[in-house]
Amino acid sequence: MALTSKRAAFFDVDNTLIRGSVIYFLGRGMYQRGYFTKKDISRFVLANLRFRLTGKENTEEIQRFQDAATDFIGGHNVKDIEAIAQEIYDEYVSPAMWQGTIDIAQALVAEGVDVYLVTAAPEDMAIVIANRLGLTGALGSKAEISEGTYTGRMNGPLLHGKEKAIAVTELAQQKGFDLKECFAFSDSNNDLPLLQCVGHPSAINPDALLSLRAMAEGWPIHDFRKARFIGKAISPLVVRLAALGTWLTPRKRRG
Repeated sequence: MALTSKRAAFFDVDNTLIRGSVIYFLGRGMYQRGYFTKKDISRFVLANLRFRLTGKENTEEIQRFQDAATDFIGGHNVKDIEAIAQEIYDEYVSPAMWQGTIDIAQALVAEGVDVYLVTAAPEDMAIVIANRLGLTGALGSKAEISEGTYTGRMNGPLLHGKEKAIAVTELAQQKGFDLKECFAFSDSNNDLPLLQCVGHPSAINPDALLSLRAMAEGWPIHDFRKARFIGKAISPLVVRLAALGTWLTPRKRRG
């Protein structure tokens, strides 16, 4: 009987694993498939933006976002949404991923570490992402289901801030993980409770506050935004230089 790994790694998703918001991609994909109107998605995007700007300690904004995040799938069949989630992964999520973060996660998997995604996004979508990347699993906000249909309500709290740390601690107790030997990765200072509950925290594409905290604590910082920016800036130049070199190189005359 194989022994359970005593180490695990926990990755935030939005702006840590992908550029942007998983739940926005889900909403966009559902809108394009005719599940709701521009007014519906505009309301959700506004709630998402307000939550990201003010939701750190604002209970009212967290509740507003929570309601918007679950209401837009309310009344829809679970299997239909699961199928759409697979398509949305291919269309929007996969192209938006930071390859550097994927490399870190998969290197940990190769070392025998259990790797989980931990996100405020719907857990069903997070599980799709984890499965497609070959990770262990995912923790996310749970939408209530009744008779195979989403009710539009939450089943438990929004997995944000301290709720992530609570969920990870409960998982560690269930699986026998030693949190002192575990890893956590995030871009946001809102995830300090998650980062502080493990022995090996790291910042990925950190916001200003988390960047300062990580430097003060001596935590590793991985910023894949700079590499992408440099790549986008240099690539056209490389193409132009290559073209110039080709143009300047004398052609061989046919004998």
